[in-house]
Amino acid sequence: MSDGLIFMLMVFAAAFLLSQGMIVPAFGERKQARKRLQKRLANLSDSSDKPSVHSLFREKFLQDLSPLERRLESLELNEWLSRVIEQSGHKILAYRLVLLSIALAVVGGVVGWVPTHNPLMTLVVAAVAGYLPLFKIFRDRTKQFAKFDEQLPDAIDIMRRALQAGHPFSETLNLVAEDMEEPVSREFAITFADINYGNDVRRAMLGLLQRVPSVTVMALVTAILLQKETGGNLTENLENIGKVIRSRYRFQRKVRSMSAEGRASAWALALVPLGLFAVISFTTPSYLPILLEEPLGRKMIGWAAFLAVVGILWMRRIIRIDV
Repeated sequence: MSDGLIFMLMVFAAAFLLSQGMIVPAFGERKQARKRLQKRLANLSDSSDKPSVHSLFREKFLQDLSPLERRLESLELNEWLSRVIEQSGHKILAYRLVLLSIALAVVGGVVGWVPTHNPLMTLVVAAVAGYLPLFKIFRDRTKQFAKFDEQLPDAIDIMRRALQAGHPFSETLNLVAEDMEEPVSREFAITFADINYGNDVRRAMLGLLQRVPSVTVMALVTAILLQKETGGNLTENLENIGKVIRSRYRFQRKVRSMSAEGRASAWALALVPLGLFAVISFTTPSYLPILLEEPLGRKMIGWAAFLAVVGILWMRRIIRIDV
């Protein structure tokens, strides 16, 4: 395998992962918004040490593991990663995911070193290979959050009709868990169990918001907590929130359709240079050795890769709309 082909494959893999993470989303909540939401959640949380059902489930889960696995899962990084894995809908243990990433990074490093003996190439291949499992987890987590937001208006309608029929609030959560599909059913079932265990509605709803940090869930939780603390017509509030969330979702779909051309252009601009490199490497490979072997050629490739990343980030800012 020639150095040019190896280089093309590695750059293509890096650009593909970069574009998947930066170009595909046309709308959504940025990390800054999620951080502000988490900060507000921390301010809303009380200082009670009473454990939640979710924490009790995790303690029971850890007790079923071997001592070594329990120690590994109890590491601070693995606790955070376990929450991310659970939010993504997967069942793999956090330490196993880390070991899988390390193993893939080692294999990728060997694959990058054997044919090229280039330390930079080896590092790039190892980093891309090691990131693949985490990339899958974070992508699925984003999809789960998006699916939850899509299902939430129907869940609110079930709660509203149940309240109108005379059911207590906690029973409306159970009806949602029974009638809806995952991930809404799973999260509402945990919230229902949290209230039945003995926690108050405030802590149970804040736990739901902590597990699913999004603006739509924040609106629902805020309406419920305000009604519990100050009174009011919860049925009417839920009806209004359902309408707002549906309007927001329709607007998101409209934004996605209107930005489709921009996203297609971004894909083309990101992938055309790589496609051209591949075509030249197969049709006229004699053009590439100077570019790949000469110091000036490698500097040009480095600057081209840097400018490509800047272009992708800039295109992402243009086509991404926060709603």
